[in-house]
Formats: sequence, structure tokens, C-alpha cells
Amino acid sequence: MLMQYVWEHRLWLQEKMVTNTGLRIRIIDPGVRNTDAGPDFFNAKIEIDGCLWVGNVEIHNRASDWRRHGHNEDEAYDSVVLHVVNKDDAQVCRTNGEPIPQLVMPCSAQMIDKYSSLVNAKVELPCRNVIKSLTSLEMAEWIQALAFERLAEKSKRVTDSLARYHGSWEDVCYVTLARTIGFGTNSDPFERLAKSLPLKLLHKHADSLTQLEALFFGQAGLLDNRKGIDADPYRSQLCREYDFLNNKFSLKRPEGLVWKAFRMRPQNFPWRRIALLAHYVYGGFRLMSQILEAKGDEDKLRALFTVKLSGYWSNHYTFDHTSTEQTAAISRSSIDVVLINTVVPLYYAYAQQLDCYDWAERAVALLEVLKPESNHLVEKFRNAGMRIDNALTSQAVIQLNNAYCVPRKCLFCEAGHKLLSLK
Repeated sequence: MLMQYVWEHRLWLQEKMVTNTGLRIRIIDPGVRNTDAGPDFFNAKIEIDGCLWVGNVEIHNRASDWRRHGHNEDEAYDSVVLHVVNKDDAQVCRTNGEPIPQLVMPCSAQMIDKYSSLVNAKVELPCRNVIKSLTSLEMAEWIQALAFERLAEKSKRVTDSLARYHGSWEDVCYVTLARTIGFGTNSDPFERLAKSLPLKLLHKHADSLTQLEALFFGQAGLLDNRKGIDADPYRSQLCREYDFLNNKFSLKRPEGLVWKAFRMRPQNFPWRRIALLAHYVYGGFRLMSQILEAKGDEDKLRALFTVKLSGYWSNHYTFDHTSTEQTAAISRSSIDVVLINTVVPLYYAYAQQLDCYDWAERAVALLEVLKPESNHLVEKFRNAGMRIDNALTSQAVIQLNNAYCVPRKCLFCEAGHKLLSLK
């Protein structure tokens, strides 16, 4: 990757550029980076021994990689006019046996040291000093790009679900919401739970909150422990209801669901979140229609997700154990997380499906007015000097961390690029 980066950004050592056979080389245009299969760079312009060549460029660490990768038998590589390598250990040829000019392009020791200090660093943000030095314009462009990158990934998950549910937006909304209220820690089990209980089935029991809760808790595997059940009339009723419905519909439970509550605030325990999901379905689920009717109005959207738990879950965090009464099922900050991770991707995917830019604008506008998420990732970048004022920026830094920092893709990051470009 480093060599491709050096080539793309013209960071090579300029002195005495010659082929391995001694022909003088002048790089007029390094070409356009290819992100698909085929040569690394398209449409390069290279002068070799006074003759202008226009074609593709392939880059390897070792020249012998050409044969090892099978390029000598692939006609897609016959258009290569220059093979750039770090070590010249073999001569390369096109499929017809014609030799290809080859350039040894060693990276400077300084460049290698900078790159190594980034990708091999044991600290989380080895570029934190560079982050502080980025101009507001550089940051704005990079943040915008990252935010849209993350938005595109989330909307793809929505459109993939849309295909699974044959174009039913309500089903997609239901599964997306379920995943969201897992709040990261329990997102996967919540999504699997929702998929095991299709809306078509839930609508048959939408007028009974008890039956809905029985279905959700039963499918979640949280009714399996029947110890002391007689002392808890509510749980006993759920067990009876679930046994009946399970037998009636021959339900298939998701295997291996693991619910996590360690180091979690009691109001975020999976039991309460499952009760919350049942409340959203109670009375009939038409949330997607209501989300569209709100047209991005944050107050109207918050009202859709504001729910108060009554009865058993007004003073329980788990089965059997009572606690101080808590009527609010979900806090304002948690509702904002739902808007960020459910409503925004739905709007964006809806825009793509209808080819209607208005919905994409509403998605972005909503991110711009919502407060940033409060989590350790956001705080990490804020402590590094990044200004994070809204959800658009917090989504951007989450994408930066997950897609670039963790896999150490520093070559593709604005901060990494600036560090490597410093003289």
C-alpha cells in the first residue's frame, strides 16, 4: 500500500529515474488509482527514453510478484506500460512474451519511518498532533466525506433488508429499529430476535401487550428459566401465553442469543429494551409511515419514540426484582440515538429508492441539528482536539475510527496523508 501511495501522490525520489535496463524515465502523469480488479493505475503518461507512453501502471513490492499473481497469463495486464517495484528480482513480460519496462522506486527512509510510526504504533491515535494542525477547511471536507461514507454503509443495510422483505418499508423499519435499541452491545441479538417475529405475525396480536411481550421474551429465551415462577404472576402469565403461541405458530427461536447487561445502566438492560420494542409494536406498527409524515421535524420524530412503560416494567429492570419506579422507557439522549441510527438511514435509503433528493437532504439536516452521541469514541477524538458539535460530526469520527484507525488505513486518512506529506 505504501508504494501505491507514494506513486499516487508523487512522493518518489526524483534523482536518476531509469528503468532496470538503463532507460531514462520522466513521469508526466501517474494515472488514476484503480479500486477494482486490474492494474493499479489507469491512463498514466510516462516518457521512456524520449518516447511518450500512455497506459497503465502496476506496482509490486517484488518484481517476481508479477508472475506469482498470474499477470503474465492475464491479458488485462498487457496494457501495462511500466512495472514499478521496490525490489528487482525478475523480468516481467506480457502474455505474448514482450518485456515490460520496469522501474525500481525505493521509498525514502524518512517516509518508511513515518509510515511505520503510524501503522505500528501502540497508542490509539498516533496522529493526534497532526489532527490538531488540520485547518478548518481540511477538517470540514474530511468530516463531510466520512459522514457520507458512514451514511452510505447504513443505507446499504436498509436497502439489503428491503430486498429481503420484498419492498416492505414497515418491515425494514421494524428490524432497523430493533437493531438500534440494542444500542451496540445487544444490536445483533435484537436484530435476530426481530427477524424471528415478522410483523405479519405480530399484527395478529397487536391489541394485546401481554401477548406481544410473551412473544418477544419467549423468542429471546428469557422465559426458559421457570424457577420461582409461581411467585411472579406476570412472568407466569407470559410463560403460559408463550407456550400457547409457540405451539400454535410453531415458532423457530434464534439460536445462541446472548444478552449482555454487564456495566450497563439498569434502564438499558435488555429486558426493558425488549419491553420497549413490544410497546412500539402495540396497537399496530406503522412507524415508517409516521416517520415519513414527520418530514425530518425533530420534535415530531422524538414524539414518535417517546414511550412510558406501565405495569410490571414501570418498576422492574429484570424479572422478579423490583426497583424504584421508572416510567420513562427511553431517555431523550437515547431517542436521539434512535433518530441517528434508524430515521436517518431510512430517509437516506428512501431517497435512493425514490431518486428523491429531498429525503437525503432531510437525513443530513437531521444529523446537523441533533447533538453528538456521547461515547468513548467521540470523547477520544474530542480529546485529540477535534471539534464535535453535532451528530454529523460524531458519526464521522465513528466512521474514522472503525474504517481507518482500527485497521490502520492511515494512507487513506486526511491526518495520515498530512503527516506523510510533511517534509
